[in-house]
Amino acid sequence: MNSPSLIQTRPSILVFDSGVGGLSVAAEIQKKMPFLQIVYASDNAFFPYGTKGETELITRVDKVLSKILSLHKIDLIVIACNTASTLTLPHCRERFPLPIVGVVPAIKPAAQLTRTRVIGLLATPATVARPYTQDLIKEHAASCKVLSVGSSELVATAEKKLRGEILDTQTIDSVIKQFFDHPDGSKMDTLVLACTHFPLIRDEILASLHRISPDQSYLLIDSGEAIARRVESLLLNNDALITEKIDKHQALFTKMSADIENLKPALSKYGFDQVEFIDIV
Repeated sequence: MNSPSLIQTRPSILVFDSGVGGLSVAAEIQKKMPFLQIVYASDNAFFPYGTKGETELITRVDKVLSKILSLHKIDLIVIACNTASTLTLPHCRERFPLPIVGVVPAIKPAAQLTRTRVIGLLATPATVARPYTQDLIKEHAASCKVLSVGSSELVATAEKKLRGEILDTQTIDSVIKQFFDHPDGSKMDTLVLACTHFPLIRDEILASLHRISPDQSYLLIDSGEAIARRVESLLLNNDALITEKIDKHQALFTKMSADIENLKPALSKYGFDQVEFIDIV
């Protein structure tokens, strides 16, 4: 990938997801580079991506990114969605002439850190099923037992949390329990959060693990920090960068919804005080 040619002294990046899971990635980027201008885009009109077919998802992501890039000057795109990344990255990199960073399940670091050699992979059903994910397991975790669980329910749970709703612990437990239905489930010590929504409910997932198997300790791993490092490596090649911290960012949604009003406190917490809607035709 070529290094970006930055015209602006304060780079502007797009963090893109079908819902608000990408906020977990935006937060890691903000920690490392608080001077970046961030546009966060949620394609909530097409949420969730994890249930969509390959062709329709590639077409949809193309439409949304084309629209946003026609409205905003963007120097780098982060596709903060495992499902979209595993499916659309090659197309997007051919289609749009700027650096694009995707999200991949953190299987490699999990394989390096596990003590028991039994890893859990918690993702959307689509990410679990993709050949891309299976190839990552073969390449980086061939010596491990990888237990995979796909859940759309936990994606909705994370969205509910950001809207300030009370969460149903039984729903979380019913998903996490699937790891322990496997004969090697009791040996699992490392869990890969392979959907950007899941770090938003990290504490709830960890509590569920301890309810179900209280005698085991667990390491939960996601890709947020690695994505932030990649963004930093691509952008910090310009001596003229403004490094003064910026706290005001913009959030875009593709569908007007009452839920957006409930999300505003959480969006504000991440610095996204300006909310706009864009129509995707």
